[in-house]
Amino acid sequence: MPAILTLPFWTARGPGLAMAACVAVTAQFLSEHYGAPAMLMAILLGIALSFAGEEGRTAEGVAFAARGVLRLGVALLGLRISAGMFADLGPGPVVLVLAAVALTIGAGVLAAHRFGTTRHFGFLTAGAVAICGASAAMALAALLPKGPRAERDLVFAVVGVTVLSTVAMILYPMLAAALGLDQRWTGVFLGATIHDVAQVVGAGFSVGQDAGETATLVKLIRVALLAPVVLLAALVLRRTAAGPRPPLLPGFVIAFLALAALNSALALPVWLTDAAGTAARAALLVAVAAVGMKTSVARLIEVGGAAMALMVAETAILACLVLGGIALLA
Repeated sequence: MPAILTLPFWTARGPGLAMAACVAVTAQFLSEHYGAPAMLMAILLGIALSFAGEEGRTAEGVAFAARGVLRLGVALLGLRISAGMFADLGPGPVVLVLAAVALTIGAGVLAAHRFGTTRHFGFLTAGAVAICGASAAMALAALLPKGPRAERDLVFAVVGVTVLSTVAMILYPMLAAALGLDQRWTGVFLGATIHDVAQVVGAGFSVGQDAGETATLVKLIRVALLAPVVLLAALVLRRTAAGPRPPLLPGFVIAFLALAALNSALALPVWLTDAAGTAARAALLVAVAAVGMKTSVARLIEVGGAAMALMVAETAILACLVLGGIALLA
C-alpha cells in the first residue's frame, strides 16, 4: 500500500497541515472582510509563524503542504482550461498573449544578471509575472534546482508578484480608460498583464461585464501556458543540470494537462469547473501559507531591492508588450 494511504503518514503530517490550513482560513477571512489579497495575507501570516516550519511536530506537515498540496492545487487548475477558450478569443489576442508571455520570460532571464540575481531567479519571477502570479511561481519553483536560497526566493517572488498585481488591479483600468480602449480590448489588456486571477476578475468587472468576461478568458489562457513553459524549462534543465536530472514533465503538470484535456473533450458542467477552481485556490492558499512558515524575515531581506526592481521591470515589459500588440491589432 502506498505510504500516503496509511494512517502513520497522516498522523505525522496532521499537525503541520492543520496549522497551514488555519493560516489559510485566516488569510481568506482577512481578504473577504478587509479587501487584502488572500495570497499576500497567507504568506505574511505564515512568515510570522516561521518557527512552525523549522522544527517540532508541525515541521513535517508544513513541508508536505508546501509541496504536496501545492501540486494538487496546480493540477486542479487544469479543469478551468479548455481548447474552446482559444477559439472563443480569436487568433489575434491569442498570438499576442503567447508572444507577450514568451518575451517577458526571456527578458527576465536575460536581465537577471544586470540586477545582481541568478538566471533561475529571473526565470522564477518572470514566469510568475508572465503567467499566473503566485501559483506559477510555486509551480516553477518545484521544477528549479533546490538550494539554500530556493525557499527564500520563492517567498520573495510570491510577495512581490502579489503586491504588483494588486497595484496593477488599481492602476491598469485607469490606464486603459486614458488610452481610450473599448471594453473588449480593455479586457484583453487586463487579462494579459495583471498577475493573479482574482485581481484580473476584480479589475475587469470594475470596468464592465464585457471587459470582465474577456479579461477572465485571457487570463485563463495565460494559466494554460503554465504546462508548456514547465516542459520547456524541464528540457533546458535536463541538459544543464550537474546532478540528477529533473523529470521531463512533473506528475502534477501531467495531471494538469489530463484534466484540461478532459474538460475540452467532455465540456464539463460549470458547477464542476467552478468547484475545481475553488478547490485549487484553497490548496494553493494552504501551500502559500506553508511556504511562508518555512521562511524567516531575515532570509527574505537578504534578497535585496535589486530583485524587486527586476520584478517591477518585468511587469513593465509585459504591459508595454501587450499595449504595443493592442495598438497593432486594434
